[in-house]
Parts: sequence; structure tokens; C-alpha cells
Amino acid sequence: MTTVSSPIAGRAIGLAAVPDPVFSGAMVGPGTAVDPVREPHAAVSPVDGVIVSLHPHAFVVVDAEGHGVLTHLGIDTVQLNGEGFELLVNKGDTVTRGQEVVRWNPVAVEAAGKSPICPIVALEATADSLGGVREDGDVKAGDELFSWQ
Repeated sequence: MTTVSSPIAGRAIGLAAVPDPVFSGAMVGPGTAVDPVREPHAAVSPVDGVIVSLHPHAFVVVDAEGHGVLTHLGIDTVQLNGEGFELLVNKGDTVTRGQEVVRWNPVAVEAAGKSPICPIVALEATADSLGGVREDGDVKAGDELFSWQ
């Protein structure tokens, strides 16, 4: 079983509340979302594993069980072309849960007209393979968001 932790502090809102039909419809996969605190901070790895995909606005970590977890920093933030994001690791790096991956500023994301809401998605999973999915309440970086059987 894999425990997936929150990569950021904020308020859990669930995927259905994400203002993007691809995420809210769980087309990428099941999971949850966090509305981040409005201050510059680093998003951290939600699991121990290897960075297999790394962009300023999103990253995927695959754990030892082969589970891939996507952290997407904001909605449509790919359109910012990396502006306001700082990569702190490299693709292929082994990371530990809680290790800083990307520094970003949700206030700047909002100022650019984008939503700072962050989907955290279990890639290639089914909804019934996740347990204890947090869809409300305040979370700190490192708090459990869901478990993956």
C-alpha cells in the first residue's frame, strides 16, 4: 500500500471541485485536490520515489511499487511557460516524501488569471483502489491525502 501525502499546505477540496473537466472528471485518474495557501512556497514530493516527469507546473513521482503520482500546480499553468516556478530537482532524481521539488507562488498564478488549485492524481489507478481520500479540511504539506492499495 502507498500513502500519498499532500505536496502543499492548503484546503482539500476533492477533484470534483477542480475548475478543469479533465481533472474534475477524473480522466487523468482518481485522487483529490488542494486549494493552496496564498504565499510563495515549495511543493514537496507526495511519496518516496523517482521523478519520471518534471515541468515547472507539474511533476510525477513513481514509487517502489510502480505507482505514479501526479502533482499539478494550478490549472492551465502550462501557459505561464515556467514563469514564477523554480525547479529544485531534476528528472530521474530519487526523492523522499516531503523533499522540495518545485518552488512557486500561488498569488502570482492567480494574478496571471489562472487557478492555483492543485490536483494530486493517482495515475493509472481506479477509484476503488484508493482509500481515505481527503476532500475537505485544512491540510499541511505531508498530511495524508489518500492511500493506494
